[in-house]
Amino acid sequence: MQQASLGTAPGRFPPAVAATELLRLDSITKRFPGVLALDGVGFDLRRGEVHALCGENGAGKSTLMKIISGQYQPDEGSITYKGEVRRFASSLDAERAGIAIIHQELNLVPHLSVAENIFLAREPKRGWPSKFFVDRSALRRQAQACLDRLGVDIRPDALVKSLSVAQCQMVEIAKALSLNAEIVIMDEPTSSLTESETALLFQVIRELKEQGVGIVYISHRLDEMALIVDRVTVLRDGRFVDTRSFADTCVDEIVARMVGRSLDDKFPERTSIPTSEVLMEVRGLTRRGVFHDVGFELRRGEILGFAGLMGAGRTEVARAIFGADPLDAGTIRLGERAITVKTPRDAIAHGIAYLSEDRKSHGLAVKMSVTQNLTLANMGAVSNALGFIDRKAEEQAAWRYIQMLSIRTPSPHQVARLLSGGNQQKIVIAKWLFRQSRILFFDEPTRGIDVGAKFAIYQLLDRLAAEGIGVVLISSELPEILGLTDRVAVFHEGRITAVLNTRETSQEEIMHFASGHGRPAAPGAETT
Repeated sequence: MQQASLGTAPGRFPPAVAATELLRLDSITKRFPGVLALDGVGFDLRRGEVHALCGENGAGKSTLMKIISGQYQPDEGSITYKGEVRRFASSLDAERAGIAIIHQELNLVPHLSVAENIFLAREPKRGWPSKFFVDRSALRRQAQACLDRLGVDIRPDALVKSLSVAQCQMVEIAKALSLNAEIVIMDEPTSSLTESETALLFQVIRELKEQGVGIVYISHRLDEMALIVDRVTVLRDGRFVDTRSFADTCVDEIVARMVGRSLDDKFPERTSIPTSEVLMEVRGLTRRGVFHDVGFELRRGEILGFAGLMGAGRTEVARAIFGADPLDAGTIRLGERAITVKTPRDAIAHGIAYLSEDRKSHGLAVKMSVTQNLTLANMGAVSNALGFIDRKAEEQAAWRYIQMLSIRTPSPHQVARLLSGGNQQKIVIAKWLFRQSRILFFDEPTRGIDVGAKFAIYQLLDRLAAEGIGVVLISSELPEILGLTDRVAVFHEGRITAVLNTRETSQEEIMHFASGHGRPAAPGAETT
């Protein structure tokens, strides 16, 4: 086993164990209706290396990976795998050849167990003479071995639908490991993981590298790449930009090559000015066993942050205010008026909207068009007196928001699932703006979105606040909270432990309160 040199940066993994080329893509081109997704792209992967693939949403990263894994066929170009020109007919064909992919969007069957998902269509069999029956004991044992390798506490018999998003991500990773693949493609593998789970994943990556496995790593968390990546390839608008050793570049240079311009500032200059006018006041919000006595104020012109560790209750409070989950106690006031919210329909009628962190499951109708998604929450505005949809008015409304939010789509009739994550997120935002919502809860709005699209979302949040719309930003990224909000409510175990003025606080202070070391704040009170 090759040891890390004395000059290796602290925490950095050893370099590739060998420079043998494992995979090469030459002049790969892929077209979809109205879109040139890839235009003559080249890429290569060596044994025992982690090769990062970077680019904005829509740059062609996922399309390229789907071609490698057999889900798409290239229109032009060639794939050379282990010295032989290949074209995989399906993902199963690629898996048999030793190529596994961990998808950004979870690809599990909810009503099956963890073990059944890990070995789906590859279950160990028993029975004489043709091995007709699934060997349940072997299935559980082999699945447990994969989970133990990751160091996660997940039962093989647990149903996937009972797991959290982070746990489902770990099951996806266990599934890929079960294939004993020579190439593992990881598409945003840490987007739903905690710091401890990410550390476990990085340890697994280290083991795979030492075994000579080639890993293609896609992530918008560029800072974490310094720990694991050997080389980085940048794509922009479906075209190859360059490939460099990670040691010879830096995050700022990668970002500049991704977006075609320098991003000196990660966050836009704020134009909204907080006022003393209270748009929403929450008092004593309680849901037994989930959160207790939560209170805060949201003021006109400000962006209020919700910070805290996973499971602290941030999302649960937002969902309860939106009427998606029941409340046991508490009051919600809009201005001077107390309101009752028992269902999302009630919240929407009062001008309250919630943008879920899982946009594909709870924010979009992925099989419907951009236009249909944009107008879905306010059909009355594009219908005539008889209740029939006015297609011309619908399309005009869609174009207005496509232009307003710079949604990159070849047509308003494009199916939403074919757009990049950043553009999908903009569609969800546009849907609620078209509904003329007055209070918007953004739950992890930049999860899985590249730095260029993040900046556009940040600008939009500032613009909404400047226009008098109440904005609540729920984020697990403390730099995002510090860079964008005016005040931050810190959650710990279902309570708000502090409400801090963002300009007067720090990551350390926020984490102090998020870990429960501070005393709970009185509802709506300022701690600093």
